[in-house]
Amino acid sequence: MAEEGRSGPADGPAAAGRSAGRPGGPAAGRSAGRSGGPAAVGRSGGPAAAGRSSGPGRSAGVRARLAGAGRRVSGLAGRIPAPWGFVVAVFVGSKVVLSLVGTLVLTAWDLAPGSLPADEATMRAQQDAISGQRWFSLWFAWDSFLYDHLARLPLDRPWTDFGFPLLYPFLARPLAPLLGGHTAWALLLVANAALLFQLYYAYRLGGRLLGAADGDAAGADGRRSVRYLLLLPTAFLFQAALTESLFVCLALATFWYAEQRRWLVAGIVGYFLAMSRSVGFLVVLPLALVLLNQHGWRFDPRTLRRYLRRGWPLVLVPAGWLTFMAFCRWQGGDWFAYQHAQEKGWGIKVQNPLPVAWSALTGDNSADALRVWIAVAMVAVAVAGLRRRAEWPYLVYTLVVVLVPLSMGPPVYKSLLRYLLAAFPVALVLARWARRPGLDPWLTAGLALFQGVLFAVWLTYWTHFII
Repeated sequence: MAEEGRSGPADGPAAAGRSAGRPGGPAAGRSAGRSGGPAAVGRSGGPAAAGRSSGPGRSAGVRARLAGAGRRVSGLAGRIPAPWGFVVAVFVGSKVVLSLVGTLVLTAWDLAPGSLPADEATMRAQQDAISGQRWFSLWFAWDSFLYDHLARLPLDRPWTDFGFPLLYPFLARPLAPLLGGHTAWALLLVANAALLFQLYYAYRLGGRLLGAADGDAAGADGRRSVRYLLLLPTAFLFQAALTESLFVCLALATFWYAEQRRWLVAGIVGYFLAMSRSVGFLVVLPLALVLLNQHGWRFDPRTLRRYLRRGWPLVLVPAGWLTFMAFCRWQGGDWFAYQHAQEKGWGIKVQNPLPVAWSALTGDNSADALRVWIAVAMVAVAVAGLRRRAEWPYLVYTLVVVLVPLSMGPPVYKSLLRYLLAAFPVALVLARWARRPGLDPWLTAGLALFQGVLFAVWLTYWTHFII
């Protein structure tokens, strides 16, 4: 049940010119002379004819060529499925904006005296070892280097590192040889590919769940869902070499296929969801509620048999985590090696999450209190916006992904803002509220500003505010 990710400081235009020049050059003069010199030019109309050939006729030709090129581009865009053009544009735009802002923030911090404490220089050295380009290396922090270590461990020796689920680093392994053996680059590629598909499934699921009756409204709901997903407080971490984008991508895909009643596909995706993070196997609970909702929440014998006949692939979800546990048993002789590694490495012990939250809210550590207040706010948004019975699965999911990290005790405080990113239904609620006239721009601006502040704080990693 313990979650991964508490690594802290202990871990760690010339042809046209040539063409235009030739008619007026010496060769042109020789050609004119052979044709009869000035008389020939006069017969062809002289300057007036030249003016006519380069005037409106040429402009019309340029316009025609531009229009043709526009039609070809439009035709190409028309062949792209509707969500993907928007999704790719948002993905590229967010990547460019965040990388630019991040580089500017880091440059500003570099100029500030004492901005990098001497005892926090290790991570900067690790980032520089990955790449000397700050816009690229800034996306590696904390657990990124542990995943890089796991992705490089040889497989022909006994496995001894059980503190992290292995789906993410193992997805990077086959990509690293294609990138010159750079496993860290492969990890970032996996995370960003997951983000791209995550935005696609957010578009699809948001358009379906927000209840729009016509296609245009559903498209608008889908676009808002994508936007507010990227406006969650620490959504910049979706861009980083961490597990957040992979987990949310798989969660969104699992719910999308469940809502489509494609339960076998939902079960298979859910299997990998559970292998990506320990809380993943508990997603079987809200998925079961989706199944109940699709059959009217009935419990008569006939409906119960239908549940079994259609919903049996749900067993694949907890089977994903059991697969990792079996790996731990095979390699380390301990089914619970993950839990024991968490307890030993970071002092994590499963406990009641409510006292853990209350302790932070009433304690004297303002940073911990702020982290937990953000969690409380996200739960409040989910409770207020997911009250209809058909939305109960997403409310339960939100409670699971917020309370389970808190159940790991005070050591989770520094990583809590990372784990809250899994609560994607909050973005769907915000997208629905943003339908109200005048609210959308204010909500967008406020969330963007708040995320920008947190992004700057995350980049000052020596504060240990977001790990």
